[in-house]
Order: sequence, then structure tokens, then C-alpha cells
Amino acid sequence: MGAQHSEPVHLSSGLVWLMAAASGVAAANLYYNQPLLGDIGRELGATGSGLGWVPTMTQVGYAAGMLLIVPLGDSHERRRVIVLMSFLSCLAMVGAALASSLSWMVAASFAVGITTVIPQLLVPFAAHLAPAAERGRVVGTVMSGLLIGILLSRTAAGFVGTHLGWRAMFWMGAALMLLMMGVLRLALPSQPPAAHMSYPELLRSLVGLVRDEPVLRLHSLLGALTFGAFGAFWATLALYLQSLPEHYGAQTAGLFGAVGVAGAAAAPLVGRYADKRGDRKVNAFAVGVLLSSFVVLGLLGRWLWGIALGVILLDLGAQANHISNQTRVFALRPEARSRLNTVYMVSYFVGGAAGSWLGTAAWARFGWMGVCAVGAGLSLVALISLGVGSARIARTGAQRA
Repeated sequence: MGAQHSEPVHLSSGLVWLMAAASGVAAANLYYNQPLLGDIGRELGATGSGLGWVPTMTQVGYAAGMLLIVPLGDSHERRRVIVLMSFLSCLAMVGAALASSLSWMVAASFAVGITTVIPQLLVPFAAHLAPAAERGRVVGTVMSGLLIGILLSRTAAGFVGTHLGWRAMFWMGAALMLLMMGVLRLALPSQPPAAHMSYPELLRSLVGLVRDEPVLRLHSLLGALTFGAFGAFWATLALYLQSLPEHYGAQTAGLFGAVGVAGAAAAPLVGRYADKRGDRKVNAFAVGVLLSSFVVLGLLGRWLWGIALGVILLDLGAQANHISNQTRVFALRPEARSRLNTVYMVSYFVGGAAGSWLGTAAWARFGWMGVCAVGAGLSLVALISLGVGSARIARTGAQRA
């Protein structure tokens, strides 16, 4: 049955780009709140670290969805799961639009996170259908749509929030999810389950994957650390811009999402390179770029052009590392791609949630330089982990040989 899923005839370029667009539309739900935090806080009477729970619980919810829902892609018909989660995500967005208190908004943010797992069902869907020689390119293309959706979500939210109010953005997001549900139901092919396992067996098998696959452990750690650095920046950018003498608002914060598209557009190129090479040079280069972005943001963050330069480097480094990680992880066990993606993405978004919390805590105590120190520190730990982990995997492989 695994061979049936990998037939390239099932994966036209149009379907790949549809998956990319759908991933972007869905992933945007997770980030609408970030440039709107100032507006949400003023209306709901929340400030500082309390307000930081909104983006943090969105990421925690997403990690929970990774753990509890995404494994179903291996044991259930994946299209049906995707359509159901699209509908539930629509309902969660309506809940956020109706929030009347901070606690309500935090709860709705968690619901948005746990239901918006559609991209992490679509990525292994595409990887399953793609021929092995093109898997990196296909994953990179779908991920480019996801990443551009994430970045432009901030631009859209900033614009809509400025002109129509922050609630309007969540209503629009709900409508987009409803539309996407219908399109995906008609366009996606049916994909029979790859593994006939009960739900408890699926969850127990995650432990075995972590235990038996050192490559999965290493790249999950790299993903968590780098996305933590990424989250520390984006969770605090709107607050920092408001603190500057010019008091920049949500629309300015959102425009930096558009700047970051330059980095996200490199995702298919990274995927092609990962198809050709089996080493971790992409990861080392990417994490180095990420580290340099926080140096730039710390030194030049007083000026908008300096922030823009930092954002380009930040997004290029984070996304290049992410694509390289996923290409290596999906190559491990074809019959377990949803579960492999679960382990990787749970680690990734737990790291993002921790980074968002650390970023807002550092902002409250130490200001912008504290945020940059958090991002640089996480990037440096990632570089060290890459060196140590790669050497350990090489030694283990030599011993087995």
C-alpha cells in the first residue's frame, strides 16, 4: 500500500500549488494575533506578560494538535481528516472574533491552534505522493506556501486591524477556512491509510520513533531551538514598535511580514538542494544566518530599515533550516510520515511557544536587547547541538557498519 501512495501520477503541479496555497491560508490563523496584540490588549484591558499568553497558547494548542490529531493521517483517510479540521478551525476563529475578555481570547487562541493542523496533514500528504527524487522540491513548494501565508498573515492583520478593527481579521479568517474546506474536499485525491493501527497504538508508536531514530531527535531539537528564536522576535515586534518614539502601530508591524517573504521564497530552492545532498551543510548555514539576524536586530533595530534587514535574514535562516529538517525526517520511514511529522512538529511548536514566552518575558524585564539575546542564545545552542549531534550520529553509523 505504501507503493500505491508514492505514485507520482497522483501529484500534478496544480495540486502541489493548491496544497501550498491551502497550507498558507490555514497557517495564517496562527499568526493573525501577533501584530494585533496592542489593539487586543487595549480593548480587553490586558498588558505585558498577560497579553503574551495569547500567542503562547496559540502555539501550545498547535503543538497539542500535532500530538493528538496529526498521527491520524497515517491510520485514517487523510482527506477526510483535513476537511473536518478545516471546519473546526472555522469555528475556533469565530470564537476568537467574539472574545470579550482576555481569558476568553486565550482559550479561543488555544482552540485556533489545536484545530489549525491542516498544513501538517498536507505536507506528509504531498511527501507521500511525490517520487523520492523530487520529495525535497515538493515539500519545499508546499512549505513555501505555508511560510508565505504565515508572513503575509501579519501584513493582512496589520492592515485590517488598522482600518476595520482586530475582530474583523478573525471573521475573515473564519470565512477563508470555510471556503478552503469546500475546495479541498473537491480537489484532493482520496488517500487510503498507510498504517492500520488503533489510536492508542498510534500514540504509543511515537515513543518508539523517538527512541529508534537519532536523526529524528537531532532535527526535532534543531527545529525547536530555531523556531523558539523566531517566535521570540515575532511575539514582541508589535510591542517594540509601539515603544519607539514614532509609536508605530499594527499596520507597520504587519508590513514586516511582507518583507520576510523574500526569505520564505527560498524554500523550494532549499528543498532542491536537500534532494541532491545528504549532509547537514544547509542546517549549519541556516542557523548561522539566523544567529546573524539577531546581531543585526540588536545593533540596527532602532531604524525600520535595520529591522527589515534583520527580518529577511531571520526568515531565510529559520525556513531554510526547517525545510532541510523536514526533508531528512520524511526520508526515514515512508509508512510513518504523519507520525514522524508529529514528533518533529510538536517539538517545533513547543519550541515556538517557549520562545514566545521567553521573548515576552525578556521584553518586560530587559527590553529589546533582552529579546535579541534570547534569539541569539537559542541560535547558538542550535549550532552547538548540530555539531555534537552530527558527530554522534556519524560515530553510531560507523560502529554499526
